[in-house]
Amino acid sequence: MDEASDLKQIMKERKMMKNVMKKVMLPLLLVILLAACNTAEGETSAENNEWPESMTLVQMPDENNPTEAASMHGALKEHLTEELGIEVEEHDGASYAVGIEAMAAGNLDVMLGSPMSYYQAKEKAGAELLVTPTLPEGSNYYTSFITQADNEEINSIEDLEGTNFAFVNAASSSGYLYPKATLVQELDLDPDKMEQSGYFFANVTFSEGHPNSLMGVSMGDFEAAAVAHSVIEMTAESGNFNPDDIKVIGRTQDIPDASYMVRGDLPEDFKQALQDAFVSFEDESYFESLHGDAKARFKATEPDYYDSALESLDTINALEDVQE
Repeated sequence: MDEASDLKQIMKERKMMKNVMKKVMLPLLLVILLAACNTAEGETSAENNEWPESMTLVQMPDENNPTEAASMHGALKEHLTEELGIEVEEHDGASYAVGIEAMAAGNLDVMLGSPMSYYQAKEKAGAELLVTPTLPEGSNYYTSFITQADNEEINSIEDLEGTNFAFVNAASSSGYLYPKATLVQELDLDPDKMEQSGYFFANVTFSEGHPNSLMGVSMGDFEAAAVAHSVIEMTAESGNFNPDDIKVIGRTQDIPDASYMVRGDLPEDFKQALQDAFVSFEDESYFESLHGDAKARFKATEPDYYDSALESLDTINALEDVQE
């Protein structure tokens, strides 16, 4: 009887111990699980806290289509804001030089730029290529050398010697840098003397706009000029210019499209999310208005995208004045 009583007592104590352990261990497990969740959430929060609370994006003037550009960029801003979950401040810029300095100072995060401005931003601000608006295959961007249709003296770029010639402006890739590089490379000219009257051209004018150069040749103000071929086509389609008034006597190589560049010291996961946000933007009216084709899209830009362009710029000593 004593042994049986002892056994019952032992079993009773074990049952009580199990109940106590349940009461103690269950809350303890919950505490451990919650702590683990909070740690994971804390790590994620810490990671996201490295993202900027807002992002500043500067659009540079579209020399080919300035009116439409200003009115359409809002759609892109709204898309980026929604995708990234942060405030996106979008501004129109007037100067690549100012934008590059702002990026170097950490006051600007993303900027649209040309090969030349990218090189400068890379050297001064550690900029990285982000995305490029890409047209469907078969759409090429280049500059044409033009003269009046009835000018029998000018039929090739060699015949440009001794003419009154118009570039667009010294910061324009398509209106100055590329056509100058083409002339230097193909005619073996001295890049440092190209703008000197009497060296190759009789006189050089900067028209400050592709349409200005086009209409200047058409009306006889300039004997010849370098004009983005897309501007010739768009102006002819608008009915503001008769394409029969001019003739094309040469062209540059294909010119890489302007690309968005991002400040290199931003978090890697943020830069990836930003690139993905650009690539997912599919507003056809935006691409139709700004790039002339509703099927155009943003595409991730390879780091070597501008290599050939920079080689051409180097032949005219355009990169010499850029210092880190």
